[in-house]
Amino acid sequence: MDPNRTFGEMPLPLFQPAQDEAALVPIPGGKAPSYLADHRARLRDRFMKGGASAMPDYEMLELVLFRAIPRQDVKPLARRLIETFGDFNRVLTAPATRLEQVEGVGPAVVTELKIVEAAAQRMARAKVMHRPVLSGWDALLDYCHTAMAHREIEQFRVLYLDRKNVLIADEEQARGTVDHVPVYPREIIRRALELNASALILVHNHPSGDPTPSDADITMTARIAQAADSMGIIIHDHLIIGKSRELSFRSQGLL
Repeated sequence: MDPNRTFGEMPLPLFQPAQDEAALVPIPGGKAPSYLADHRARLRDRFMKGGASAMPDYEMLELVLFRAIPRQDVKPLARRLIETFGDFNRVLTAPATRLEQVEGVGPAVVTELKIVEAAAQRMARAKVMHRPVLSGWDALLDYCHTAMAHREIEQFRVLYLDRKNVLIADEEQARGTVDHVPVYPREIIRRALELNASALILVHNHPSGDPTPSDADITMTARIAQAADSMGIIIHDHLIIGKSRELSFRSQGLL
């Protein structure tokens, strides 16, 4: 991780193929040939019988792309997306502007990918919202990784808890760049008071994949903790989410 990074103060319809998606190889007459229909049927059958665990990332993407591009071979596009972004998760979480730069990607593909991303996040979020967080820590970590681990820019979230440590609000405070996100401690505390929250969990991601905190991360966390303490609000933890693991300030003795 770059030690010079800064952490400054501050906060469905059916889809038709778009014009640029048609460039994937137009099919005369608009009807998919039998070999393509057979391939899609086999892929769907494998998924239904064996699940996603045995399927490579590009085949999972094919399944998603079938709906967006119903009459064309989407395997080349699926492979191109994996080559561009690295894996299935990074394709789903890539910004729309980056996705649109990939040959063959148009509005229908972007929309379909973003629907799947939103569905995954909503399912993970449902396991932690309005539930005691400290007794469901693994589910909380799963949600944070689903929502933040593969993003290309830093995002800072605050989880607000009531007196029973039930999660009452999950709010994004700020977005930044690849190595910086602005955060306003006073805004965090003001919002906690509005929600009548008794405790907070701070969460942000490191797009580099390395969750090691910078000096600026540590300094900012101390400022937020000091502001919270003055109002009788507890900071349970500050989690930094990396690509494959997270770091807990509490576990590292930093909080």
